[in-house]
Amino acid sequence: MKITDIKIIVASPGRNFVTVKIYTDEGLTGIGDATVNGREKSVVAYLEDHLVPILIGKDPMRTEDIWQYLYKGAYWRRGPITMAAISGIDMALWDIKAKAANMPLYQLLGGKSRDKVMVYKHVGGLDISEVVEGVVKMREAGLDAIRAQVSIPGLPPIYGTGPSLDQTKGGMITALPTEEVWATHKYLPLVPKLFEKVRDAVGWDVHLLHDVHHRLTPIEAARLGKDLEPFRLFWLEDAVAAELQEGFRIIRQHTTQPLAVGEVFNSIYDLQTLITEQLIDYIRVTSVHAGGVTGLKRIFDFAAIYHVRSACHGPMDVSPVAMGCNIHVDTAINNFGIQEFSGYTEETYDMFPRSWRYERGYLHVGETPGHGVDIDEKVAAKFPYSPAYLPVARLEDGGMTSW
Repeated sequence: MKITDIKIIVASPGRNFVTVKIYTDEGLTGIGDATVNGREKSVVAYLEDHLVPILIGKDPMRTEDIWQYLYKGAYWRRGPITMAAISGIDMALWDIKAKAANMPLYQLLGGKSRDKVMVYKHVGGLDISEVVEGVVKMREAGLDAIRAQVSIPGLPPIYGTGPSLDQTKGGMITALPTEEVWATHKYLPLVPKLFEKVRDAVGWDVHLLHDVHHRLTPIEAARLGKDLEPFRLFWLEDAVAAELQEGFRIIRQHTTQPLAVGEVFNSIYDLQTLITEQLIDYIRVTSVHAGGVTGLKRIFDFAAIYHVRSACHGPMDVSPVAMGCNIHVDTAINNFGIQEFSGYTEETYDMFPRSWRYERGYLHVGETPGHGVDIDEKVAAKFPYSPAYLPVARLEDGGMTSW
């Protein structure tokens, strides 16, 4: 079998997605997700100019060799653009391989380790009472795990607390970056108050999560973790900017609060210190950013040695293709922890027919050969690329900070 053509499809059914479609001389095709939110066209150029030409004629069954060829064959390695491009190719190759075997992808990864995949969804609000109400409703809808976020009083809504991030509904993703405002000293005393009220409302049988979104220093994160210990959160996510892996040592010295990080990581080298020193409890890499099925499985197998569990990033800009690959890996690995799942617009669901399904807090993988997700190119043609950026953040004095 040989690769005969590779098409790059860019469409925006609510969010911009970059989809890779690989064709073979035996009629099998496979698709992958290569989206980097806000930098989509950079990945398109990398694919079209640098990867597609060198892959024509290669054997698509050689997934490991092609992965290494694309990684080691580029002197300038790693980075979000390179790894997203590799991810899109790798997902499509695994799709073809599983179709050739007439098996769902998880069977090629070792078979099922579980029957369903627990997810968490998000609740945000402008004040604590609004968040509590939203958590109660989500719990009643069958969720066993819920992330809760609240706005800082006196400041405009920030990510996770204001309007939807769906750009089709006038959300926070815009043609130019919006600027949010952040104040750590107002945030730190607010969050424990939020979770005290949430625990009072839903009790102790539900997993509660919180996302700091990289905004604290290590000692500030340590203080927050310690203050949240009485409410037994499932995890505290992205407490500090992830570039400084050693910063998590300070957090670990001061709190037993479980920690999660990794959504901006794109290779196993971004997390070695965190994993080997057991500084985190959940690793949040995702297939579209960490090297596809090959990269994701390698990272989770490495993490398993150190009692670190998986927690794939799964916002709306991780397309249903990458979500499908995540679910197959989630289903197969032993050290699964949880899967983020924001859901998608109806237009996105129409564009990506799929065999996986969501039902009352859990994702089910499906039995279609391959990863079980396809792309309807006629639907995709109705939603052309639309330039869009995530927000940036400034402090109250105007200085830049991590969003």
